[in-house]
Amino acid sequence: MSLLLDNQFKELPADKSVDTKTFLDNVSSLPSFFDCFGSSVFSIIKKDLNGNITKIKAVYVQDPAKYATLQNILEAEREAHKEWPKVGATLALMWLKRMTLPLFLSVLQAALYASPYRSDFLKALSKGEEVKEEDCMANLRTFLVNYTATVDAIYEMYTNLNAELDYTV
Repeated sequence: MSLLLDNQFKELPADKSVDTKTFLDNVSSLPSFFDCFGSSVFSIIKKDLNGNITKIKAVYVQDPAKYATLQNILEAEREAHKEWPKVGATLALMWLKRMTLPLFLSVLQAALYASPYRSDFLKALSKGEEVKEEDCMANLRTFLVNYTATVDAIYEMYTNLNAELDYTV
């Protein structure tokens, strides 16, 4: 399960703050997950995921100390932009939390339980290594615990900052 475990989401601190660098490192590995399907069907999702990650990263690299957490970014953009939360990294993170991250979770769960070529999929997740299915599933469950907690913390942050938008797709 090396593909997902190489940049596994870590347990959040008690205040549920999401470290920006760690988050970016973790989500940057997610687009390659869609390659496990061996199809270009997910190329649009990969492009969207990469685009939103790039927008958040562009803000972070301007001042890593100032933007140490995702909440730091949102609060700084709230102060700097009259159009907030419809701008910059705030909007990019909103699309990640609303569309891409939940879609990733759904696709991952469906692929593991409904894939006609389950063994091929598990082997792709393991970067070609032969692994026992039960070991792969245990690793996946471990990955999903902290992944889900991180996504939930981002939703909570948006609610607390009153950053939710009424955009519908």
